[in-house]
Amino acid sequence: MHRLVDWLDAMPHPYVAVEISPERVAAVRWNRTGGLGSYVVEMLPPGALVPSAVEPNIANANAVKTAFSAAMGQIRARGEDIALIVPDPVIRVFVQHFEQFPRSAQEAEPILRWKLKKSVPFDADETVISYMRQPAREDGVDVVTGLARQRIIREYEGLAEAVGLYPGVVLSSSLAALSILDGDKAILLARVSGTALTTAIVRESVLCGYRCTELPVHSADITPQMLLEEIFPLAAYYQDTWADTIHSVRIAGLGGRLPDFVGPLEAEFHCSVGALLHRAVAEGRIQADAQPLADREIDGLVGWMLHR
Repeated sequence: MHRLVDWLDAMPHPYVAVEISPERVAAVRWNRTGGLGSYVVEMLPPGALVPSAVEPNIANANAVKTAFSAAMGQIRARGEDIALIVPDPVIRVFVQHFEQFPRSAQEAEPILRWKLKKSVPFDADETVISYMRQPAREDGVDVVTGLARQRIIREYEGLAEAVGLYPGVVLSSSLAALSILDGDKAILLARVSGTALTTAIVRESVLCGYRCTELPVHSADITPQMLLEEIFPLAAYYQDTWADTIHSVRIAGLGGRLPDFVGPLEAEFHCSVGALLHRAVAEGRIQADAQPLADREIDGLVGWMLHR
């Protein structure tokens, strides 16, 4: 019965998933054995999509719709459920501690909406909310909550619906990528996409902290010092709250510039620093058929593949 309940409560896993970023639309189809069947990447012109939690995201509707439709056509996605992986700034993520937390969604959601209404830049009435419980560092329960403005989510869902597809799952890129992290020690993930930087800390599959900030420059212009200044607050919070240190750092989104950042990060955290996907490949946690996705740093889809 316990296994049956877990299966009924599990997140659905469509055979098709799409990761949308300011630079591209990447889509994959998995086969029935869980392997990668086919994938395609359609590039977007600069400024076509501008991620935001509040303002409209699709600035060039024709370019985004054309890229999305072309990607779906190439992997032959028709009349089926898909998973939509959207840019991090769209979805606000919070990790909160509760001494007691209700089991039923009817009781839990109003509590979360009330507690977080001052933490999001939109009204609670137009909020899409999802949450999950996880083990706490002390008595009680920790709750990971994702919130987004409904009209923004509808922009992305509308892309799928316009070509006859049904978005069964909507998830942010970094939340999907967390599945790539593995280990019983604290791992800090710093993931850059466009002008957004997401920092997350995971230990034993528990999300200990999450922070998404807007960088003053594009990822191509960020410096090691700027990155350190942005990720330090979450690292300090974790060290103070959990009485633990960061044991490894994983970086995504810097491409060939990563070597410039390794030395300063190692000096700051006194631990190993490496590329998120390259380390996962080296450790044998990514299947060989997913190598093309890893080579192109499509970490959201790789993470979703592992999550399946």
